[in-house]
Amino acid sequence: MTSSSSKGTALVTGASSGIGAVYADRLAKRGYDLILVARNEGRLKALAERLKRETGRTVDVLVADLNKASDVRRVEAVLKDDKRISVLVNNAGVGAVTPLLQSDIAKMEEMIDLNVTALTRLTYAAAPAFVARGAGTIINIASIVGVAPEMLNGVYGATKAYVVALSQSLQHELADKGVRIQAVLPGATATEFWDVAGYPHTNMPKAIVMSAEDMVDASLAGLDAGEVITIPALPDQDEWNRYEAARRAMSTRLSSEHAAPRYKLLERVAS
Repeated sequence: MTSSSSKGTALVTGASSGIGAVYADRLAKRGYDLILVARNEGRLKALAERLKRETGRTVDVLVADLNKASDVRRVEAVLKDDKRISVLVNNAGVGAVTPLLQSDIAKMEEMIDLNVTALTRLTYAAAPAFVARGAGTIINIASIVGVAPEMLNGVYGATKAYVVALSQSLQHELADKGVRIQAVLPGATATEFWDVAGYPHTNMPKAIVMSAEDMVDASLAGLDAGEVITIPALPDQDEWNRYEAARRAMSTRLSSEHAAPRYKLLERVAS
């Protein structure tokens, strides 16, 4: 059992199983007290009891369904008011594998509410307090489909692209204010996420499915190394750096008084 002083409190959403539960375990072992957020009260309490027993950390449970606006508001209030919180892990999310035209629009809206709206509201609840203290960390769990949307359902990919873009913007705005931002882009991970999405990971080639433990350990190593974007399965970080450098270079040429010459608008006017 760990008896060292706390590094602060980490609030982890979607903490009852899978990636969120592993984050809770690893952060407790790093010396953080915890606030665990999820819908499944039984699983949350069982995890909390195990982590308290194994690490000696303080572990609180907050049962909340982040698809419900009232529950999102309750978690927001905790993030705004609890000055112990130094880390927010926005892990709660849902996916889909069904092609867009075959998907239920109500389910797609629920996905947006959870993956985008709830994540954004919780981020906006935590960030001002972190800025005021000059310290804090926000970890947003995105997905490789955020940069490869062709791989799965288009709405799911769009929600994760949003998470990537929001994280990059937050990094731009908050880095000089002492706030760490990290977006994690897992590939296929061996969790119940895929069962809920309708395509169990056991149906996938073993070679592309990472354990949740390895995924989180790699992501925390990336955080320690100062990465803003962490892709646990990507062998060469320079590949992402080149991709990002090309995007940034192109961004200086995206707005102009005139249409690009390749559209030959002046030739059409002249004729």
